[in-house]
Amino acid sequence: MKEYLIYLAQSHTNFRKAELESLAELHNIKVDLSTHDESSPFMIVKLENDQDAYNLISRSILSKGIYEVWGTGNNLEELHESIQKESKQYWDTYMNTSFKFDNISYQGGKKSRNEQLSLFESFSYLAFQGLIKMKKPDQVFVILENYDIIDKKPSPKPNKMYFGRQINLSARSNGILDEYEISKRPYYGTTTFDAELALLTCNISQIKKGQITYDPFVGTGSFLVSAGYFGSLTFGSDIDFRSLKGKKLKNGRLIDNFKKYNTLNMFGDVLCMDFTNNSFRSNFKFDNIICDPPYGIREGLKVCGTNNEIRMKGKENVIIDGELAYLRRDYVQPKKTYSLDLLLDDLLKFSGERLNIGGRLSFWMPVANDEDIPTLIPHHENLELTFNLVQDFNKWSRRLLVYVKRDDSYRGRTVTIDDRLVSNNFRDRYFTGFSPNKRDQGR
Repeated sequence: MKEYLIYLAQSHTNFRKAELESLAELHNIKVDLSTHDESSPFMIVKLENDQDAYNLISRSILSKGIYEVWGTGNNLEELHESIQKESKQYWDTYMNTSFKFDNISYQGGKKSRNEQLSLFESFSYLAFQGLIKMKKPDQVFVILENYDIIDKKPSPKPNKMYFGRQINLSARSNGILDEYEISKRPYYGTTTFDAELALLTCNISQIKKGQITYDPFVGTGSFLVSAGYFGSLTFGSDIDFRSLKGKKLKNGRLIDNFKKYNTLNMFGDVLCMDFTNNSFRSNFKFDNIICDPPYGIREGLKVCGTNNEIRMKGKENVIIDGELAYLRRDYVQPKKTYSLDLLLDDLLKFSGERLNIGGRLSFWMPVANDEDIPTLIPHHENLELTFNLVQDFNKWSRRLLVYVKRDDSYRGRTVTIDDRLVSNNFRDRYFTGFSPNKRDQGR
């Protein structure tokens, strides 16, 4: 086993370990991530070889790069001592390859050109004979520094230093977030899901080439676009035909986003339907179901059906121009109000039936934070909850819940009547400012 240093992004820090665990499992890599510290951008791990290190980071969204560790120290002098003591076995291997030096400084002030050159030249004892190439060298050697912040300013000297050989940079460092920025897409809306979190969700869901991914609340398709980037064939549906049809002029259609990213071959189709009354054939299976269910903020949650059975009685027999009305292309299906809890129960039931063994269900669930009450986490006897991750927004938060479909030998827990005493009435609480008093006054 060899030591490697992972340089982590300081974004969504409580999601970083989950992403790395998922990517390690995806690539069948054994790694201990117990040293992860949410407050630190650096983490040392042990891996079998460079290929494992390369694969672990290649598609990461919350990591920046990974480096073969040649030395560590609390200052430059200790770093040099560590390199000369611990890594001489590496030197001859790279003696004649082209190379360059780089410096990564976390929270440190910007060095002048002379300061950088002085730092690089202090490693002259390595005595590399290869050509120095600033563009596309065979090897990149990096000095990574961590600085404390004192009185809102970087400390004069770093408190920790690392030296290593760059193995790979992540998808994040290679510009994936800029490329997939929502405002650069031909089709997006006010509720389009954040690009960084959509890509991250796909990683935690282990979406990969050759799979089939479905989003039952597809909207403008942020999850499908991200899944297509990772090589999955994608399908989506939505009860609102307007989001699927798209707008003319500036905005196009969901399919135009796939055209932009040259992933049109990953676009299966999108359907206008209520997934609780879906039109998929019964033996059509998915490898991943990934979504952001509607919270009901702009309008209450709705599914196909009616809240007034008496009023609708007999309407199914209405004939227009010799054709049953509900079979006509211009028929508009009536809708009824629905609760978020029931919608999530339906989502888990659907996933338990339609996921392949080992397939994953991943969705975001809103939760109010203002009261000391338990959060009702949905469960299903065929789905094992593997991640329950929280993104906090002060008075409310949302959780990324990830489940794995198990075989018939698995029997997980189900939601009981006692669980139902807790209701995820998120929409009501949102409009009362998450205030118990306001909510009581509105009754």
